[in-house]
Amino acid sequence: MGALDRKRETATARFAFAAALLLPLDNSNLAAETPDRKFFYGRENQLLRRYLKTLNKNRLPATLGAYLSQIVTPTLENQKQNGAVAVKFEAAYLRPLDFKRPDAGAAQEIYARYVTGGAPAQAEYYELQDYIFHYIAPEAGRLGMPVHIHTGFGCGGYFKLSGANPLLLEDMLNDPTLRGTKFVLLHGGAGPFSKSVAALLMKPNVYADFSEQTWLLPTRELSKTIRYWLEWYPEKVMFGTDLSPGSPDIDWEEIGWQTSTSGREALAIALTGMMNDGEITRARALEIAYMVLRGNALKLYGWADR
Repeated sequence: MGALDRKRETATARFAFAAALLLPLDNSNLAAETPDRKFFYGRENQLLRRYLKTLNKNRLPATLGAYLSQIVTPTLENQKQNGAVAVKFEAAYLRPLDFKRPDAGAAQEIYARYVTGGAPAQAEYYELQDYIFHYIAPEAGRLGMPVHIHTGFGCGGYFKLSGANPLLLEDMLNDPTLRGTKFVLLHGGAGPFSKSVAALLMKPNVYADFSEQTWLLPTRELSKTIRYWLEWYPEKVMFGTDLSPGSPDIDWEEIGWQTSTSGREALAIALTGMMNDGEITRARALEIAYMVLRGNALKLYGWADR
C-alpha cells in the first residue's frame, strides 16, 4: 500500500472524504490534464466505487436528484455514524477551488446527458461539481461536520498552486446559504497565501490550521505566520501537523516528533514576541496557547474538554 493510500486509510474514521462524490461521471478528460491528475482521479474513482458498494449500489441513479439523495446524503450519514468529525475535500489536487454559485437546471442536464456514458468537457464537469459541492456543504452543516478544504502547497510535480489559493473560495464563503456550515482552511494556504487566510478568518464560519507548514517552513518562519493570524482572530486558529507516513527509516514517530515540536515551538515564539511587544499579557498568552493547541478544536467539533 502506498503512502497516500495508508494516509487515507488511517484518516477514514476521522474524515468523510468528499471529493469523490463530486465525480460521478467519466473523468477521463479531466484526468488527461497532467500525470498527477491521472493518478488522483484514479484514486477518487476507487473511493466512489467503495461508497457505492457500501450502499449496495452497482450503478449510478439516472437523475442528479436521485444521485444526491440516494448516494451523497447516505454516504455522509454513514461517515458520521462511523465516527467522522469532518468532511474533507482534496479538490485542489483535482481542480481550482473557485466553486461558483451553481445553476440547478444546467447541472441536472449535464448529469443526465453523461451518466450513461461519455466524458463531459472541463467546463461542463466543473459546473456539475459546483452544484454537488453546494449540496454537500449544507448537508455537512446539517450533520454537524465542518468542511475541510486543502489550501496552498500540494504534492506532485504537476500540482497547480494557483488553483489552491484560498481566495478562490471567497464567493463560496460569502454565500449566505452556506453560513450554517463551518469551513476549515487546511494548511492555512501554505506557501504564498498564508497572509490572505487572516482576512478570510473574519467570516464567522471560517477557521484555519497550520498543518503542513510544520514541516514545510523553518520553525521561526512558521512563527511569523502564526503570530499574524493570532493578531487577527486567535479563536479561529488551530494546531496541526499533517503527520503522514514516510519511509521505513523516517516514519510516523520521527515525522510526528518533528512536526509537533516545530508547531509548538513556533507557537511559543509567536506568543513570546507578542508579550515582548506589549500586545498581550503572560496570562493571555497562556490562554491563547490552550486555545490553539486544544480549545478552539474542542469548540469547533463540539467535543467536551477532558
